[in-house]
Amino acid sequence: MEIQNRAALVRLLICDVDGTLTDGRLLLGPGGVEFKQFHVHDGYGLRQVMDAGIEVAIVSGRDSIVVTERMQALGVRYIHQGVGDKLAVVSELIRQLGLSLAQVCFVGDDEPDAPVMRRVGLGVAVANAHPSALAAAHCRTDLRGGHGAVREVCELLMRAQRPPRGAGH
Repeated sequence: MEIQNRAALVRLLICDVDGTLTDGRLLLGPGGVEFKQFHVHDGYGLRQVMDAGIEVAIVSGRDSIVVTERMQALGVRYIHQGVGDKLAVVSELIRQLGLSLAQVCFVGDDEPDAPVMRRVGLGVAVANAHPSALAAAHCRTDLRGGHGAVREVCELLMRAQRPPRGAGH
């Protein structure tokens, strides 16, 4: 029940990209052209939580025009890439939004995500995350990064925040 209680407080969902919204592979073409594969289920989940009033942000260590284009197409307003200190960026973002760490869910997969996952209200590691991320997380997904794991988190948040049936009637 602790995870449900943590999820019920979330007003901001922050995702890492490589290994979380993608399977972590970097596909490079001639001249360094980059390709990324995103799962449509994750995109739909992000739209659902935004429609439910939860803000969504991306905080990634790498900088990629492909990520910018995909997130803008989904309507994600907070896109931070090329980030060295993810905790500092997350701290500034929640300050700007007037939130607390307890109101943040961070989904990640690797060592740079662990400091954030330890501090936020709900830290989630994808199923195939590095052991350092798994150790820092409050819970882990059943699905692997890039294979619907973020959708799984979105559904967790929406279930936890849905009023009980019959409430208010």
